[in-house]
Amino acid sequence: MAKRLRKVLKVAALSVVAFIVVVGGALTLWIYLQTRPKDVTAARSRWDTPLSAEEADRAALDLVSKMTLEEKVHEMTADDIVSAILSGLVSARIHGEPRPYYVGGCERLDIPPLAFTDGPRGVGAGQSTAFPVAMARAATWDVGLERRVGDVIGKEARAQGANWWGGLCINLVRHPSMGRAEETFGEDPWLTGEMAVAVLAGVQRHNVMACAKHFALNSMETARFKNSVEIEERTLREVYLPQFRKVVEHDVASFMSAYNKVRGEWCGENRHLLTTILREDWGFRGFVTSDATYGLHDGARGVRAGLDIELGPSNYAGAGPRYGENLEGLVEQGVVPESAIDESVRRIVRTKLLYLARQDPQEYPRDLVAAPEHTALAREVAEKGMVLLKNEGPLLPLDKASIRKIAVVGRLADAENTGDRGSSNVTPPYRTSALKGIQDYLGGSGAVLHSDGSDPAEVSRLAGEADVVLVVAGSRYDEVGEYISDEEGLRPSGPEEKHPLVIDLPFMDEPFVLSGGDRVPLALKARDLAVVEAAAKANPRCVVALVGGSVFTMEEWKNEVPAILMAWYFGMEGGHALARVLFGDVNPSGKMPLTVPKNESQLPFFDEFADTIEYGPYHGYTLFDKEGREPAFSFGHGLSYTTYAYENLSVVTPEVAPDGQLAVTVDVTNTGKRRGEEIVQLYVGFEGSKVDRPVKLLRAFDKIALEPAETKTVPLTVAVEDLAWYNSETGIWEIEPMTYSVLVGPSSRAADLLRARFTVKGVE
Repeated sequence: MAKRLRKVLKVAALSVVAFIVVVGGALTLWIYLQTRPKDVTAARSRWDTPLSAEEADRAALDLVSKMTLEEKVHEMTADDIVSAILSGLVSARIHGEPRPYYVGGCERLDIPPLAFTDGPRGVGAGQSTAFPVAMARAATWDVGLERRVGDVIGKEARAQGANWWGGLCINLVRHPSMGRAEETFGEDPWLTGEMAVAVLAGVQRHNVMACAKHFALNSMETARFKNSVEIEERTLREVYLPQFRKVVEHDVASFMSAYNKVRGEWCGENRHLLTTILREDWGFRGFVTSDATYGLHDGARGVRAGLDIELGPSNYAGAGPRYGENLEGLVEQGVVPESAIDESVRRIVRTKLLYLARQDPQEYPRDLVAAPEHTALAREVAEKGMVLLKNEGPLLPLDKASIRKIAVVGRLADAENTGDRGSSNVTPPYRTSALKGIQDYLGGSGAVLHSDGSDPAEVSRLAGEADVVLVVAGSRYDEVGEYISDEEGLRPSGPEEKHPLVIDLPFMDEPFVLSGGDRVPLALKARDLAVVEAAAKANPRCVVALVGGSVFTMEEWKNEVPAILMAWYFGMEGGHALARVLFGDVNPSGKMPLTVPKNESQLPFFDEFADTIEYGPYHGYTLFDKEGREPAFSFGHGLSYTTYAYENLSVVTPEVAPDGQLAVTVDVTNTGKRRGEEIVQLYVGFEGSKVDRPVKLLRAFDKIALEPAETKTVPLTVAVEDLAWYNSETGIWEIEPMTYSVLVGPSSRAADLLRARFTVKGVE
């Protein structure tokens, strides 16, 4: 009996082992196939001659006519999101390289798939160059620099097998609590549009299709899966959409719809947005995708609205994708006409052919990824994006020769803190903290004292011993950012607290955080406030460096410290950049792309859990101007280690036709002793308008370099059509014949601006 039992147990054990081997082998093979990179340029030999728009139209129509319904729907449906996430997590372990997220493709007809990678800090796959967040880059006000960033992103995307980049986030920061503010270019549509066009040009130069997102009104995070934005048509067109229209005018390849509703209708099913405005009014000819997961609720409504791709299934209650087999069924049942499918697929295929047929400007080997020249650019961007908010004394720049001891304190001082780790995450080969940057800069020439700030008494002691103290404060990646609830129903009732959803698997270097949300309130956390207070009391030579993707209120401590630097989420080289700015190797030139309020009562209404919220015509500096409120720091504000004088504002065109262009010049002089870069800003005022208008709007800017005592005459121009207002009753943009103000200076603050007038003539 015992012998038989042992035999049975042995057979059972062998069977279990065999089962594990078979299942494990099958799972390994499945993961390998799922993570194997697809070739998105293999069809280039067929499409080896650039196509005109008309040729691309004809070629796309011909290909669509040869496709089966299944092949057409496949073009409109991304790979399964669950397998994509799993394979994305392990692909680098198996292949040593990332796997983009694939959509469509038809080998039979030589149509490659879309290979998606995210952004906007760089390329979301592999170990790519991590630039400062988009908000920090907006603070450079440097379109040439941003074009160079886009150029690197395009190269690194192609080097890692991607041909579609989802990093062109251009939603406005209506309220600085916005959870994904870091991914955008600020509160102003003009600055946002100019920066967006710059990075777009760099990326698409390398035949990588850019995706503008999130269309539209996605200016809140926590409630993004459920809230509806109520808005007047004029406000929609004038305030929240101009930057989207501008990228259409510069040939952006694709759009991504937002999760939220507009006037009660989901953005992915909103025909007014996706067809009436985007295609009929603006002439957009590319394709539109949903946001990944929960971006589409009704497949038939999505098709009718003009949504071409479902980027990941809207998996409410396990319902699965709204496109895919579901869409095939809707066509077969006669609910959706196949002609509508043909139109979407034509737009997708046409766009892919245009990019596939273009000649590449270079080769894209893997050693381009995080190449030394790319990481050097990341440091340059961080340096030029830092904003010197305050500098009494002046305390800065620090004198390296006189620093025997410097204390670097705070919970973020030694944090490799480059921003949100949701879809915008970029994982570089290394990150440089503020502490590491100071240590590397000083070498052995000065002692660097450090405290994580958990013990205020230790902070006080170290600050008292040091010649100067640097407090690094702000927000962490898991405190604000992309928000995916870990609770059933995605918080429909809005509890008072949010709980991060953290995936921590053995093969991952660090946890994958899928939560964050809007940042409420805007003040520093109590722990940071305690560090600032302890450091400032112990040492009057105290510098506060703020790290984050948006602004912080600081009235409770602003007057207690002599120097404040907005350092942002500063990318992989940020610590080195911070040291070079603090010690004067770099003269700061950044300007705020956001208004810093004194308190939140100065801002528009904001409820991060709101089911419905109204967006009015004023926010940011336009609201402060309209209400006569004084901010802590104005939009466009930023100090330097030198000084500038503005004189001789001259209107070259005092009378301009409606189809003409305003031209002005202004003299800017470096009145200090250091070379510097200054951002010259032009605003237009609307005092004589017959309709409600902002006090002024940004309409031009330029960044110039000046040697000490040097004067430059800076020309600035504004197209009169960019002064129009939208008449929602007639659906027409109107240019008012009247006298306008032109205001030029170093910030939006009225006291900083020179003023002149010009007249737009009526139509003769």
